[in-house]
Amino acid sequence: MTGLLITGGVVVDGSGAEPVAADVLVDGERIRAVTAPGASFAERDDLEVLDAGGRLVVPGFVDAHSHAEGAVFDRDVQLALLRQGVTTVIGGQDGISFAPGDGRHASRYFAAINGPHPRYRGGGVAGLLASYDGAIPLRVAYLVPAGTVRHQVMGDSDRPASADERARMVALVAEGISEGAVGLSTGLDYVPGLFASTDEIAALCAPLSEHRLPYVTHMRGGYELNSEVGVDEAARIGLTAGVPVHVSHFHTPADEAWRLMALLRERGVEASFDAYPYTRGCSLLAMTMLPPSLNAADPADAVTALADPAERDRLRREWFPLVARNPSLGPEWPEMITVAHTPAPEFAWAHGRTLAEIAAERGTDAVDAALDLLAASRLEANVIMAVRDQRPVADLGRLIAHPHHMGGSDGIFIGAHPHPRARGTFASYLATYVREHGFLDWPTAVRHLSTNPVDRFRLGDRGRIRPGAIADIAVVDPERVRDASTYDEPLRLAEGIDDVVVSGRTVLRHGELTGATPGGGLRHAAAAAA
Repeated sequence: MTGLLITGGVVVDGSGAEPVAADVLVDGERIRAVTAPGASFAERDDLEVLDAGGRLVVPGFVDAHSHAEGAVFDRDVQLALLRQGVTTVIGGQDGISFAPGDGRHASRYFAAINGPHPRYRGGGVAGLLASYDGAIPLRVAYLVPAGTVRHQVMGDSDRPASADERARMVALVAEGISEGAVGLSTGLDYVPGLFASTDEIAALCAPLSEHRLPYVTHMRGGYELNSEVGVDEAARIGLTAGVPVHVSHFHTPADEAWRLMALLRERGVEASFDAYPYTRGCSLLAMTMLPPSLNAADPADAVTALADPAERDRLRREWFPLVARNPSLGPEWPEMITVAHTPAPEFAWAHGRTLAEIAAERGTDAVDAALDLLAASRLEANVIMAVRDQRPVADLGRLIAHPHHMGGSDGIFIGAHPHPRARGTFASYLATYVREHGFLDWPTAVRHLSTNPVDRFRLGDRGRIRPGAIADIAVVDPERVRDASTYDEPLRLAEGIDDVVVSGRTVLRHGELTGATPGGGLRHAAAAAA
């Protein structure tokens, strides 16, 4: 078969127009025609036929914030994404990932978030994107991670960059953009990104301006009601560099998000954000439990420090009071942090259990439980973090309804008991916030989850069901789609999206992988055309 005919569906085309019954004809990797139902193609004997049976035919979704760039070679991860209708993920998030360099820094520091990359050993952004070509059923776009760039030039140094070092970092960013990266990311709570000044980051953003690619930021100084601090810094960076700003995983009350987005617009900043439909977060245990100096240390040195009674006493006296004053966690932090991943065999039983439960099981307190777990894991541990103020569906719905919102799961696939957002985010948008509560209608939801991120990250002629567009398509049952993963059972797959097409080839049929691998690295439109 060289073509594909999707019949009997209702097309939601990404333009914002009302859904319409139509058939979609695909030739090669592109849509050839969108026709009235039942249009005859009797002259074609090379067509695979996909009967949509009244389901919605939509452009494939783009996960604007994903940590799947190492895990995407795993068939279980591919299935988890495609069962949500996700045909493209954007990696390189939070300032830390594999390229540029040989990937060893990310494989060490972000091992509990990105995991290893089975193919990349160097070659920069070009080499990383090439590692996906023809090997996976979906697309991977990539942000140049500013923390990785800084580490390449300065290691984990906490001092300001010299003029020469700054120039070398800018050159690495420019090289990554020329090779197809779709923006620059920072993670300003992670090392070494937290050591970078506002001016340094603005300088690194300069190579983005030619193609209007975005500065994407995990903001400094926390989120929630402290978000204005990070938004102000992001605005200054965007205005200085002349680039759009995109806020990662915007954890803040809906009214505050609307206020801050209006403030950015008033300051002349073109801005957007992603936010997932869950209250709890997930990140490195070490980021909260240890000071930056130990986060930046070699794992062997950190383990040695954690074995020192004097260092433990210092942490207990000086650091853990700060943990208890964290506005999101508070003094109840032992009950609010659940282990999602540790490679330590002696803590295999601890997956899915809180630090308070682990301490009780071991007959110790939560401080020692956390430090013992970090030492045994060589800092490779991620955790799910509850918050004291559980935001209701109404607040999350108003946040997601903002016109500059995009779908982003912050999905982490590493761990025996991961956050359910990795397998449920996009189905949750559709089930809870479209079908059940109506914060978005179907045309608007498609723009949030597909068209808007395609436009923001310059992903080329996709994100729309129209003649000439690349055929990345998901078929959605609007009555059956739902997220099945939960905090107690996080590995359950989404339901209601059983057929998915990438670059004109069916990669998911009847809810199962077909084995086709038409995906690969996705470069921004100008680089792809070069």
